Amino acid sequence: MAKQRSMYICSECGYESGKWYGKCPGCGEWNTMNEETPAVKSSGTKRSSGGYASRPLKRLSEITEDVERRISTGIHEFDRVLGGGIVEGSLVLLGGDPGIGKSTILLQACQHLGQHHTILYVSGEESANQIKLRANRLGVTTDSLYILAETDVGSIAETIRSEKPDIVIIDSIQTMVYDQVTSSAGSVTQVRECTNIFMHTAKTYGIPIFVVGHVNKDGAIAGPKVLEHIVDTVLYFEGERNYSYRILRGVKNRFGSTNEIGVFEMTQEGLLEVENPSLMMLSGRPKNASGTCVACVMEGSRPILAEVQGLVTATGFGTPRRMSTGFDFNRMAMLIAVLEKRAGFFFNTMDAYINVVSGLRLDEPAADLSVAMALVSSLKDAVIGDKVLAFGEIGLAGEIRAVSHCEQRVQEAGRLGFQRCVIPFHNYKSLSRDLKKELDIVPVRTVRDAFSALTVKE
Repeated sequence: MAKQRSMYICSECGYESGKWYGKCPGCGEWNTMNEETPAVKSSGTKRSSGGYASRPLKRLSEITEDVERRISTGIHEFDRVLGGGIVEGSLVLLGGDPGIGKSTILLQACQHLGQHHTILYVSGEESANQIKLRANRLGVTTDSLYILAETDVGSIAETIRSEKPDIVIIDSIQTMVYDQVTSSAGSVTQVRECTNIFMHTAKTYGIPIFVVGHVNKDGAIAGPKVLEHIVDTVLYFEGERNYSYRILRGVKNRFGSTNEIGVFEMTQEGLLEVENPSLMMLSGRPKNASGTCVACVMEGSRPILAEVQGLVTATGFGTPRRMSTGFDFNRMAMLIAVLEKRAGFFFNTMDAYINVVSGLRLDEPAADLSVAMALVSSLKDAVIGDKVLAFGEIGLAGEIRAVSHCEQRVQEAGRLGFQRCVIPFHNYKSLSRDLKKELDIVPVRTVRDAFSALTVKE
């Protein structure tokens, strides 16, 4: 029998090579090439991996258009991120740091789902007794929840085929093992092959499957990047350990909008929904303090208000320090350069810090104006009013550029009691007359105009 040759596979992009590289030729990352033994092909592979078979070809005109049926989880914020509920035959990947709440939210959803559906919970990390103890703490008492402590994918797929549960939960994908692959659990090949088997099982029998995935130190799902391409939906649990709030973010969804978020609070009884995230983000704001400005960003289909704090102080080092939490560092550096060049606010001898309160991360360009104004407010020690809000994208010429969903943002600000909104000049015409009468809306063209409109005159 000939010796089986090893392959080197990149843990980031899945690039395969017959020899080892320090730098992956596919994605350019260093030290990501891991030695793996290729999967052994056998005639019984399909049967051991779920019994799925090839299907006949169909013309597009021959395919009947069925109404998309969704299953509600009973958790409104969870349904929002999923696009309205669980789609039959979908494969959902839920990732996040250890202890962030992945298993908790899935187990809590089982309480509602178990009223009308049978659920198979497959655990490769905990015993059945441990899951029972956690279920008692969370108040999960449904009789339609079945526990299977198993790591062999072939056995799990066979159980799904024979028992036909309505919903399946796999916790976690890094513990699953496919017996046709000789590498250890959690390896690139194992994770990829096991996910493929679950994908075929979900599509063949029309059973939605949730797959829990751990993340690496960079915050990405541990395993090959191709894992996110295989599944239908990718959800990430975000949050700092020092905060009780958790954010569930959808980064990929074939059945709904992307970048939707759901906000939860971690308590002794489990995860509780936060119905008004903006009010939560703004709670505890300091009054009559410089260096703080409220931003309004769109997270999926809804506007969310968040407090941006800036601190500018004289540096004690040869090179000024720049730090940001919840905002892109390179974007912050660009905004400081624009403020210096185009507006005459100089930071060359100052340390600058940016912090987005409550652990939210602002990725939208509409947050530029709020970040810049928080920095200038701290630099000039000028107070921005408590009932004032600002949003807009800043260009390299110092101009304030238009953003999308301006009316939704202004309406959300008015609902939460804000009285003045500083917005891009080119968005002003699109607002309704009633909205202009209700709030003091100030259109601005440059960052200097924005600072004059935001600061409180003593």
